[in-house]
Amino acid sequence: MTRRPRRVVPAVLVALALLAAAVVLIVSLVQRLTDTRELVSYDRVAVELHAIAWGEKPVLVAGVLAAALGALLLVAALWPGRALLVPLAGEEGLRAGVSRRGLRAAVRESAETVDGVTARGVRLRRRSVQVEASTDRVESAGTAEAVADRVSKRLHEIGTSSVRRVRTSLRTPDTGGGA
Repeated sequence: MTRRPRRVVPAVLVALALLAAAVVLIVSLVQRLTDTRELVSYDRVAVELHAIAWGEKPVLVAGVLAAALGALLLVAALWPGRALLVPLAGEEGLRAGVSRRGLRAAVRESAETVDGVTARGVRLRRRSVQVEASTDRVESAGTAEAVADRVSKRLHEIGTSSVRRVRTSLRTPDTGGGA
């Protein structure tokens, strides 16, 4: 089963940037202590920074970039991620859910109860479920509909309130005679 690459979390990017800066700093300090040529010269950096006044353009540009990066990271941190639970329909006042992993496993299991079908992947979307399956049968008319029907019944038994549509893609054995 192929998986989509996960999204890179902004905190990981910030941590990697800080780690790289710390490594460069440590290497430069060790080189300074051992009187060897420094990777980044502390004296040169200090002289350059002391020569810049607060009202100059490089300070303004660095401040605007830092503020924009901070705002971008704040928005990324506050942006809601994927829900951990899929809500279940219940009685009034009762709120419950099923884990995405558990629901995916239940959908895969119910798809595989159709004769000759092997579920290759299950994707849970906001309002739909997509099942990718394969069959070893050459004559597979109606198999995709049977899988969709079986999965729909299982979702109804579980009681998911948000899933409204089941889509199925079915791969059949190659019946052609070519390359």
